[in-house]
Amino acid sequence: MTSVGPTPRRPGPPEGAPSVFAADEQDDVDVDLNGVVALATAVLQAEKVKGDCELAVTFVDEETIAHLNLEFLGEDKPTDVLAFPIDDEIVESGRSPDSGSTGPDRPDVEPGEVPILLGDVMVCPAVAARNAAEHGRSTDDEVAMLVVHGILHVLGMDHADPEEARAMFAKQDDLLARFHRSR
Repeated sequence: MTSVGPTPRRPGPPEGAPSVFAADEQDDVDVDLNGVVALATAVLQAEKVKGDCELAVTFVDEETIAHLNLEFLGEDKPTDVLAFPIDDEIVESGRSPDSGSTGPDRPDVEPGEVPILLGDVMVCPAVAARNAAEHGRSTDDEVAMLVVHGILHVLGMDHADPEEARAMFAKQDDLLARFHRSR
């Protein structure tokens, strides 16, 4: 397993910025973890996510994503991306044990508070590579799109109906155009 993230913090007040941690737990497709961390961080900042918060992006193999897809969505097959916002019933309507919503309207974090856990994005690069070939784009572009897509889900966006889908995909395309350089 390879992982990338910010260096550990020194004691003191939180920096008030999102932290993104990325881990590669698969061997099928090479993934640029530093690029993913930079992209995810830029997306969170563009979406005005504030305060000391954390997001995890994990790259997994087809067996793992298929298991998660079955367990959480009832679909018995591999998928390309799954998003797990931290919205447990134990945590009140947000991502922090003490407050708030998922995104830009969340209040500032006071110094000394624990980081807010936004959630997890799980991506399967092997499925992404197949999808990329079908869509006529690079695997890197497909992975970037899936990371942004997963982050938008973590932040509360969805594409269950046509209006939501238009809004989510327009935002996704805008964020990719701003923060991902096609390769």
